[in-house]
Amino acid sequence: MNARGIAATQIDEDSELPFRQAPHNIEAEQALLGAILLNNAAYDRVMDFLEPDHFFEPIHQRIYDCVGQLIRSTKLASPITVKTFFEDEVVVDDVTVQQYLARLSASATTVINASDYGRAIFDLATRRGLIMIGEDLVVNAYDAPVDLPPSEQIEVAESRLYEIAEKGQYGGGFFTFKTALTDAIDMAGKAYKRDGGLSGIATGLSDVDHKMGGLQASDLIIIAGRPSMGKTALATNIAFEIARAHQFEVKADGKRETLNGGVVGFFSLEMSSEQLATRILAEQSGIPSEMIRRGKITDSEFQRLVAVSRELQSIPLYIDHTGGITIAQLAARARRLQRQHGLDLIVVDYLQLLRGSHKRAAEGRVQEVSEITTSLKALAKELNVPILALSQLSRQVENRDDKRPQLSDLRESGSIEQDADVVMFVFREEYYHERREPRAGTTEYIAWQEEGEKIHGLAELIIGKQRHGPTGTVKLQFQADVTRFGNHVPDSHLPAHHDRD
Repeated sequence: MNARGIAATQIDEDSELPFRQAPHNIEAEQALLGAILLNNAAYDRVMDFLEPDHFFEPIHQRIYDCVGQLIRSTKLASPITVKTFFEDEVVVDDVTVQQYLARLSASATTVINASDYGRAIFDLATRRGLIMIGEDLVVNAYDAPVDLPPSEQIEVAESRLYEIAEKGQYGGGFFTFKTALTDAIDMAGKAYKRDGGLSGIATGLSDVDHKMGGLQASDLIIIAGRPSMGKTALATNIAFEIARAHQFEVKADGKRETLNGGVVGFFSLEMSSEQLATRILAEQSGIPSEMIRRGKITDSEFQRLVAVSRELQSIPLYIDHTGGITIAQLAARARRLQRQHGLDLIVVDYLQLLRGSHKRAAEGRVQEVSEITTSLKALAKELNVPILALSQLSRQVENRDDKRPQLSDLRESGSIEQDADVVMFVFREEYYHERREPRAGTTEYIAWQEEGEKIHGLAELIIGKQRHGPTGTVKLQFQADVTRFGNHVPDSHLPAHHDRD
């Protein structure tokens, strides 16, 4: 007889397998509800984190929900006032709700112990939630459809796990102003020690950093612009500069603390990782990306590319080029990156290519984008990192004489403008100027050439919104062939030209 047959015979011979009941504590639930019914002040100690569905017994869920509604509406919650909402229902063994409420009051704990009982109930509910996730994970792994890859199952499980971790945490609430002041002084101290004296992460563009103080932790930063303005180029430049400047120290507990720069997670929903790498190689080597892609480079240029690539291999820039991912998948992957390698900045290129939940998608694109921006802001706060998200602009920009973008030009602007801490627009007048070329040899053509020389290589970064700083325009240099943004150098600071004899 094989092993499977022996196991089956053993099960048949033995008594029924023991039934494992989900973890719960009915006595703790009764004691807490009794305390609240005797003294409504006990509810204040648990209301921040304890919800009705954390109770195991269904009647306890309903009683806690009813008690909460009464107290929040400034009414007394007692066995007398609560019983009217249950009529003559029977709990068990001919015990009515009225009788049961009286028993709860008799088994009440003190107000002082209410929070401890509440935490015990909360922890047991969390354990039940973990059991459900584990059971669903096993069932789905056995019966997964063909179009559901294991990687997606892992991401769903991760999202559910973090949902449990974030729901109803009992570590929140008010902080004293003393604690807030300490955190503010710590932030100022780090800014004092950091290169450039910035409170946030330096972008490598000094004028932008001066205007914003760097990229601030937990901020949602939007960079918007029309096609060919250089949104992706600017985001790539910033991401690379931050990754290249990464410096850290190892603390006593073995964790790494970033001192300068940072670890960057780049979600490229439009371009492949190879295309992004080519852009960075072109920027750092000074060889146009078009020439690299076509292979039209000399031996010395190829050697320069190899040397630059060796220097860049160790920078902490991680690229995910999966197209059409959902906001839940993005959040799960960002959390995983932070656990495994650390994370100081997230870049999303670009926002409109993300997908929301099926429910919001069914309600319309505006609702879906609203869910995406709200989730991105929540993720920035959760991971305590800035999120730099690119966004498209509507076509109405093209219909104006002055084509500098405004906040109202954002697609689905209601949610993007509302949720973002900073909104910046990339604008290059040179792009539109080249498309207004008059007929050669005319007076207009000469004036057009002169104007083109003045704006050649110039770009503007328009800060249209900033919660904790000024708005305004920052001038930048843009080198189109190598897709590089740099600090603007005024003509007065350029070296004088000397004519040769």
